[in-house]
Amino acid sequence: MSSVVLLSSVYFGPVQWYQKLNHYSECQIERYDHFIKQTYRNRCLIATTNGIQALTVPTEKYEGDKCLMKDIRISDHGNWRHLHWNALLSAYGESPFFEFYQDELRPFFEKRWEFLYDFNMEITEKICRLLDIHPVIIPTDEYVKMDQINQDSGIMDYRDSIRPKHPGKDEFFLPKNYYQVYSQKFGFLPNLSILDLLFNEGNEAVLFL
Repeated sequence: MSSVVLLSSVYFGPVQWYQKLNHYSECQIERYDHFIKQTYRNRCLIATTNGIQALTVPTEKYEGDKCLMKDIRISDHGNWRHLHWNALLSAYGESPFFEFYQDELRPFFEKRWEFLYDFNMEITEKICRLLDIHPVIIPTDEYVKMDQINQDSGIMDYRDSIRPKHPGKDEFFLPKNYYQVYSQKFGFLPNLSILDLLFNEGNEAVLFL
């Protein structure tokens, strides 16, 4: 396996994304790619009593058709922080470890961040501490072009393959079943937000990465 992984920024990213953080010696988080809607950049997937639900962070409108990820601003539209926290409370309030982690995570739904990338990075740092993993995370200084990545570069590029819809192939990720609150109703739901794994498995979550 290569030693460096290139990832997009994520909002409470999926288990697969954190598996990369746990397995590579260096993790570069792209901040000069163009923001793409309906991706993990501003949404996460959780399990609820009604099935999988997407929680999406609203963003401010920007001029033109494209905007760099590092320049995307978070919108306060729709009281989303309150709605996201209530959704987590409703979905995971009875899970084994929600009470254990809630005080660590609640500030992300109370404090205001201006930029989505900065918000995601602080979430990532917190989740890594809760998982007790210690990746070397480096924000990119410029966009890493595809022609810069080859077998000799030692870089694995997952920026566009880890996504909610039509995910790319990943031979190094095989979801491991773990306890889920609604498994009797829906069966095991793979690759949800890392929050699903944390709330259900606690300090053993890292064993599933």
